[in-house]
Amino acid sequence: MLKVLAIDDEPLALRQLAAYIQKMPFFQLVAQCRSALEARTIMDSDVIDAIFCDINMPDLSGMDFVRELPVRPIIVFTTAYSEYAIEGYKVDAVDYLLKPFGLSDFQRAAVKVRERWELEHARNTGTGGESTPATPVATAEGAATAPGAADDTLFVKTDYKMVRLRISDIRYVEGMSEYLRIYVDGQPKPVITLLSMKKLEERLPANFMRIHRSYIVNLDKIQEVNKNRIILDADTNLPVGDLYKEQFAQYLGGRYLGK
Repeated sequence: MLKVLAIDDEPLALRQLAAYIQKMPFFQLVAQCRSALEARTIMDSDVIDAIFCDINMPDLSGMDFVRELPVRPIIVFTTAYSEYAIEGYKVDAVDYLLKPFGLSDFQRAAVKVRERWELEHARNTGTGGESTPATPVATAEGAATAPGAADDTLFVKTDYKMVRLRISDIRYVEGMSEYLRIYVDGQPKPVITLLSMKKLEERLPANFMRIHRSYIVNLDKIQEVNKNRIILDADTNLPVGDLYKEQFAQYLGGRYLGK
């Protein structure tokens, strides 16, 4: 069973959260905490596998509490404020429950917690007497390659899991604030990951070029160039930014046949 803490400064919310935890056959409720400081005291003396933690609390917010933990258990945030969802993603929370939530919402989060714990437990201990698979080695914030893996693959984190991408299948990358959309051949939707353009650009090979503040393109995927637009297909064209025109023009010049 997973040892779990419930943390919320509101007595009614804490009581409900504790009741939900106790309904899960794979959870053991260790304590109900009215503050992050109380939870910290318990975690100093006991190994906790998962915490369900409110964000807005006096003295020390749930978010700051989680950031300060030297070893983080599996985290699910509970709050009435949806704007904290991205912050929760940054500290690798497996889920985010928006108050008021019911038992069915809690059950879905609980299953995610159990799946994450099983994945981490299998990775750390191995199964069936076999050696533990090699853990991907980070080469950039949020991106990794596996030891001995072919140079044409990388891992990125999305939806609380690591996804392998074949670099040659990447068509282009679009930056959006702190996140990236990675468009890949054969996938109808982009892979979204918390990563900077600069970090990914450092990892990609020479056939990728930054053509705009918000775009990196796989040069091998270009079908046409029309003025300052790069055309990948009938539905996709990308702008070339002023700061990147000279570099892209040099690329074209080296491959242009004509008078």
